[in-house]
Amino acid sequence: SKIIVSSRRPLPTPWIDPRVEFVAVDFLSPVETITAKLQRICAPVTHAFFTSYVHDDDFRLLREKNVPLFRNFLDAVDVVCPALERVCLQTGGKYYGVHLGPVKVPLEETFPRYNDQGYNFYYNQEDYLKEVQSRRNVWSWNVIRPNAINGFAPHANGMSEALTIAIYMLICRELNQPATFPGNEYFWNSIDDNSYAPSLADLTVWASSQENCKDEAFNHVNGDVFVWKYMWQDVARYFGVEVPEPKFEKAAGQAKTLSNEIDMVEWAKDKREVWETVVRKYGGKVEAFDWGTWGFFNWATGKSWLTISSINKARKYGWHRNDNTFDTWIETYRSFENAGVLPSHTVLASTD
Repeated sequence: SKIIVSSRRPLPTPWIDPRVEFVAVDFLSPVETITAKLQRICAPVTHAFFTSYVHDDDFRLLREKNVPLFRNFLDAVDVVCPALERVCLQTGGKYYGVHLGPVKVPLEETFPRYNDQGYNFYYNQEDYLKEVQSRRNVWSWNVIRPNAINGFAPHANGMSEALTIAIYMLICRELNQPATFPGNEYFWNSIDDNSYAPSLADLTVWASSQENCKDEAFNHVNGDVFVWKYMWQDVARYFGVEVPEPKFEKAAGQAKTLSNEIDMVEWAKDKREVWETVVRKYGGKVEAFDWGTWGFFNWATGKSWLTISSINKARKYGWHRNDNTFDTWIETYRSFENAGVLPSHTVLASTD
């Protein structure tokens, strides 16, 4: 099969696959412009997957760009893909309001929508998907809702928890300082889950190719849970940095607001030179420091509520993959190392 990949700019990737053809498209352009770019190349397309996202740490601003981003994509592929059979929209945990405060968990696809006061762009995207499909009635849809995606990307993105933690820990290592957990006591002791990007891709392809999955939404997580107090120490051990005994002052119990022992945006302001030293001594990319998502890191570790998802619906429909989340973190770090973004673990270990 042929695979058409699009983004605003070419993706820097070390892999070459003869099936893949790239086309540069900005889905915030007028639909006519997008259609003209896709007309020739996308005529044979049967399955269209939308995973684009424009991040802003102010969640109230997400709707401004992400709603037209998807509308333009859908309007274009609906025109230029006469053989279209399935459209798959990837949303996420924000659909359930996990970014705003405590929610009922585990998150299930049948949960009613919360009162979003017009801010939840995922509702607009999903409603438009169903509206166009019901009007056209020639293709089916899927919605996939991952939670806390973890995986390799060859460039910056708006929410890069694994890479940001790696940079933080490697800087602590270079400064001969322990890697203090920047979040709060509640989150330190809580269970959490992740969506490993390769597994998420597998579920997306699986759902969009199964007849019994037509017009259904599915959560995606790895199938296990972990506790941050242990995960943090395991990741720190991988990078050869100590973790101090925590002395928390923030959020011992569930609360509705974020609280962090360390403001990572402030912490990172004077650390670029240290990262440059790490790269000079051990390898990696200097610009990787600028890929760190420190504001998102504050949110990710500062929650004092649970956000875990149920994957039971996918299981009932025939999805059986499980992933060990710690193993997926290590695989992610090895991918960053192999791409030259992070220092090689072998080099780091040889200097301990």
